[in-house]
Amino acid sequence: MKVKVQTLDAKAGGDIELNDAIFAVEPRADILHRVVTWQLEKRRETARGTRERADVARTGKKFGRQKGGGTARHGDRRAPVFVGGGKAHGARVRDFNPSLNKKIRALGLKMALSSHAKAGSLIVLDNLTVDGAKTKALKGSFEKLGLGKTLVIDGDTVENSFALAAGNLHKINVLPAIGANVYDILKHDTLVLTRAAVEKLEARFNG
Repeated sequence: MKVKVQTLDAKAGGDIELNDAIFAVEPRADILHRVVTWQLEKRRETARGTRERADVARTGKKFGRQKGGGTARHGDRRAPVFVGGGKAHGARVRDFNPSLNKKIRALGLKMALSSHAKAGSLIVLDNLTVDGAKTKALKGSFEKLGLGKTLVIDGDTVENSFALAAGNLHKINVLPAIGANVYDILKHDTLVLTRAAVEKLEARFNG
């Protein structure tokens, strides 16, 4: 698949050949759903359990008379109504650490990339250098390119001037190639890759 390369000034920067095995895979909703669900579950931390009545070390002996004491009839110091007693309906330990086959995860990422290529919302830029790291200049460049909510993926590291300029633009999110993931790619209207990002992504799958 051949794609035109542009610059931040919306000028032509030549062509680049994209690997069809990565950028021309037919998307499947079930695979993408599995990968996104796995990603979101992996973000959840394991809940910290609380001690309930069975976990508290206090006496279970009846400590007052059934009648005549002038108070309620209690028979257990572990009851939640007492200081030091067990928690009523406390949080349980739950493990949100699902597993998903590496092949499925890799296939999901290929499909996410391919979905943008198929929809025509994939743009390849020559580089991300912004003169003076000015937000105003970058905003103007993105308006020329006609971009809205955009995910920008660079090579090993994100170009520093671009990262500084994009910091105050809430519609632009930036990631290095190693951080490319299905959820972030799918939730943006446009995907922007640099030449370096394309090389890193293709090496990631071919490696």
